[in-house]
Amino acid sequence: MTYLDYNATTPVDERVLKEMLPFFSEHFGNASSNTHEFGWYAKGAIDKARQQVADFIGAEATEIIFNSGSTEGINTALKGVYEAYKSKGNHIITTQTEHKAVLDTCEYLKDLGAEITYLSVDREGRIDLDELKQSFTDKTILVSVIAANNETGVLQDLEKISEITHQHNALFFSDTTQLAGKLAFDVNDLGIDIACISGHKLFAPKGVGALYIRRKNPRVNIIPLLHGGAHENTKRSGTLNVPSIVGLGKACELAQLEFWENNAHISKIRGYIEHQLLDIPDFRINGSTRYRLYNTSNLYFPKLKSGDSLFSKIKSNYAVALGSACTSANTESSHVLKAMGLSKEEAENSIRISLSKFNTLEEMEQLVKTIFNIYEIELPSQVIIKKKL
Repeated sequence: MTYLDYNATTPVDERVLKEMLPFFSEHFGNASSNTHEFGWYAKGAIDKARQQVADFIGAEATEIIFNSGSTEGINTALKGVYEAYKSKGNHIITTQTEHKAVLDTCEYLKDLGAEITYLSVDREGRIDLDELKQSFTDKTILVSVIAANNETGVLQDLEKISEITHQHNALFFSDTTQLAGKLAFDVNDLGIDIACISGHKLFAPKGVGALYIRRKNPRVNIIPLLHGGAHENTKRSGTLNVPSIVGLGKACELAQLEFWENNAHISKIRGYIEHQLLDIPDFRINGSTRYRLYNTSNLYFPKLKSGDSLFSKIKSNYAVALGSACTSANTESSHVLKAMGLSKEEAENSIRISLSKFNTLEEMEQLVKTIFNIYEIELPSQVIIKKKL
């Protein structure tokens, strides 16, 4: 089977695994044990990883909090800000196309008295900045906008969103889970106050992530989600997962070094497949093609003559997604695509292909041949060669 679902998860890079292995058995100390060398060594490894993650997003090491991943980070950010700033206000602005971790947390906060505004998006999946400006009230404490959508790859204008947010004296949180490892970004240049990343999206292990919390201009206060031990500067209690944190640090370092090389390769093979598929009648790309991650294609395919979807025909040979991995058990069609104006039928006949440095042009050629065979469209091999990018 060919894996084309890297927005869902990634394998652990061999170099990341190599960095981690000694911390399972040889250097097994608890990073909180400060009375002997086993603990000191583990803490040194944590400190190194913290700096690697900070350098990766343009932050200070003291602004990085390790956790289990972006779902925890999102819950900590939204619940933590609400609890810390509720004396100032109870209004949060977000978008209709956020990850379910944001949307479900916002629904939870509504039960606690929060007022939530859900911004609409246009056909390209981007918010209207004028709508954002008009949504603020004197009780707005937080704006939460996803940096890169997990289903479509669509990018939002974070710099302008943060500028507007700060003009209204609110905090700006961005779910940067999909952005991290695919495009370079700096939290200070973008004006982000809180951000989250997840290791398994950038070739580190599952179950580890980091939350960035700004310490100055403004200093962000968050009530922690977990208590008991005052770990991570009291922001996240619990024994640190040293091997996985070491892996996350190494993955961030590698991504920073290899951004442009990977971008060029993946852009080329994605461009190839999208260009080829344009020959299918009524085929289209969902979302902005200008403001988008270079690895993500959300593609609408017309129903087959049999009435079947393309997904039903290729799923045994290709690992692709109908929506985000976190909601794959849900039979409802994508909330992201519906918010963009697609009908239920259009959303249910859309497939997300998300690529990585491990995919090849040869895999894309074979996928194109498979799809064209299913649609009974002739595509001689010489045409494929001619159209190569």
